[in-house]
Amino acid sequence: MRQSAPVRRRTPRWVLRLGAAVLVLVAIAVGAIAYVAHNAEPLLRRRVVANLEDRFHSPVELDALHISVLHGLQVSGSGLRIQYLAGPTHPDVQSQGAAPMLSVKSFEFRSGLRELFEPTMRVVTVYVQGMELHIPPKQDRGDLLPNGQEADNPKRRGQPRIGLVVDKIVCSDMTLTIETNKPGKPPLVFAIRNITLRDVGARKPFLFDAYLVNPKPVGDIHSTGHFGPWQDDNPRDTPIDGQYSFIHADLGTIKGIAGTLSSTGGYNGTLGEIGVVGTTDTPDFSLDVSEHPVDLRTAFDATVDGTSGDTRLNSVHATLLHTVLQVSGMVIRAADKQGTAQGGMPGDSADNLPGHYIDISVASDKARVEDILTLGTKTRPPLMQGGLTLRAHLSIPPGHVSVSQKMRIQGTFRIGGATFSNPHWQETVDELSKRASGHPKQANAEDANLVSSEMGGSFRLASAVVKVHDLSYRMPGAQVNLNGQYSLDGETFDFAGTVRTEATASQMLTGWKSVLAKPFDSLLKKNGAGVEVPIKVSGTKSDPKFGVDLDKMGLGFLSRHKDQSQQDPAPHP
Repeated sequence: MRQSAPVRRRTPRWVLRLGAAVLVLVAIAVGAIAYVAHNAEPLLRRRVVANLEDRFHSPVELDALHISVLHGLQVSGSGLRIQYLAGPTHPDVQSQGAAPMLSVKSFEFRSGLRELFEPTMRVVTVYVQGMELHIPPKQDRGDLLPNGQEADNPKRRGQPRIGLVVDKIVCSDMTLTIETNKPGKPPLVFAIRNITLRDVGARKPFLFDAYLVNPKPVGDIHSTGHFGPWQDDNPRDTPIDGQYSFIHADLGTIKGIAGTLSSTGGYNGTLGEIGVVGTTDTPDFSLDVSEHPVDLRTAFDATVDGTSGDTRLNSVHATLLHTVLQVSGMVIRAADKQGTAQGGMPGDSADNLPGHYIDISVASDKARVEDILTLGTKTRPPLMQGGLTLRAHLSIPPGHVSVSQKMRIQGTFRIGGATFSNPHWQETVDELSKRASGHPKQANAEDANLVSSEMGGSFRLASAVVKVHDLSYRMPGAQVNLNGQYSLDGETFDFAGTVRTEATASQMLTGWKSVLAKPFDSLLKKNGAGVEVPIKVSGTKSDPKFGVDLDKMGLGFLSRHKDQSQQDPAPHP
C-alpha cells in the first residue's frame, strides 16, 4: 500500500512577523548604540576638557577618547596634556612653547549611559597610567600656588562649577619632576609608584593613599590622609592631614653624611602651614670627616610650608648615644635667603645654589663630650671623656661641598669630670696637677689617682677647623687659659696660653732641683699664683707636644742659643 507524503507544516505567520520585529528592533538598537557612541564621544570629550580647563585655568589637549557601550559606558583616552597649573608660565617661556606641566599617557573609566546626559556626571573609578608632572624653575613660571591671588573673573571665585565628579582615581607609574635652569644640575625627580585618590570632588576633601620614592635622601614613603577642598582664592589655605612612614632613607645621597634613616609621624593643617609631629631613627649616622657611625634618634614638632618646603623646627628632642640635645630653628630655600651663599662655587649666589639653608640652635645640659667627639672627629677613641653643657648655633649654607666642610657652628661649652683617653696626655695632666698642688713626690707614683678636670670656653667651627677662645681648663692645683685651634681630622693642634699654679716653682720640684729653683720663685710668682708661665700645645693626635713658651716668658735667648748651637756645627780644627 502506498504511503502518503508527510504533511509539511507551515510556520505560523505571526511567528515570522515576531521574528521580523525582533530583527528590526535589534537593528534599531544597534543603530541607536552606534549613534549614541558616535555622538557621545565628542560630547564627553568636551565635558572632560571643559572640566579640566575650569579646574586649572589652563589650555587642555586630549589626543584621543574612545567609548564602548556594550557593557555600559566604557571610556578610554590617551594623550592628555594640561599646559600649566594654577596660573600661566612666564610670558617669555610661553612664547618658546614650554612643555606641559601635567601630561597623562592613558586613562580609562566606566559609567552609565544615563549619567552621560546628567548636569553632573558621576564616575566611580578612573585608572590613570603614566602621569608626568613637570614643575619648571621658578624663574620660568608664575606662582604655582599664588598667595592671596583671586581669579580674574568674580564669578569663578571660590569653588568652580564641576560637571564631572569622580569617586576614586588610581594612578600608577607617576613621576613628579622639579626642573632647574642651572647648567649641569639634574632636576629633582619623585617616582610615585602608585597613588589612590578617593571621594574626589570640588567641594569636599578627598582621601589619598600614596607610595613614592623620595629623591634626597633616597627612601620609600607611604602616606595616607585627606586633602582639600581646594581653595581657588588662596590655595595655601587648602586643608591637609594624614600619617606617613619614611623607611630605608639613604643619607649617603647628601654629600658629607651617611646612614639609613627611618621616620614615622602625622601631619595636619593647611598647605601653607602643615604641622608635623614624628620620630626618626638613624642607627648608623656619621659625618665624612670622622666616619664613626653613631645611633641618632629624634622626636620632633615642625611646621612646613607645603608650597615652598620651608620648615620651622619648633622643637626637636635628639638623642646621640648618651647625649640629649634640644634643637630649634629653620630650614629655608636658598632663594629665600638674601646675600651671597657660602660653600658654593665662584659666582654662586643664594638665587642659583641648590638646596636649603639650615639655621638652628642647639642646647644641652645632658651631653657627653665623648659622644660629640666620636661623631665629629677622626680620633678613636675620643680625645676626652666627661659631662658636657652646650649652647650653640649651627648654620649650613647650600653649596657643592660636603656638610662637614660647609657647616658653621659657634657657641659656648662647659665640661665637667674630664679625662683624656690618650695615656700620655692623661699622665701629663696627672703629673702637672700633683706638682702644681705642691706634691711633686706623688707626680710619678704608679698608684696615683686619676685626675679629672673642668673646662669651659667659646668656640667657632668653620671649614672643618675648630677655633677655641677663652678656654679655661682647671685641675687640682692649676688653671690653664688657652686660645687656639684644632682640625677635626686630628692632624693639627695649635694652642697657646698660660698656666697658673698654687705651688711655687721650688715646691713643684724635689731634691737639688728644688734648691736650684728657689731663687726663681719670686720671678715666676705673678697675680697671686705660685707660678704663672706661658705654654704651647702643638703637634698631632698621635704626637702631641706640651711645652713652656720661652719667648713669651722673656727667656727667648735660651731657646735661640739652643737652636743656634744645633744649626751651626763645630768648626774643623
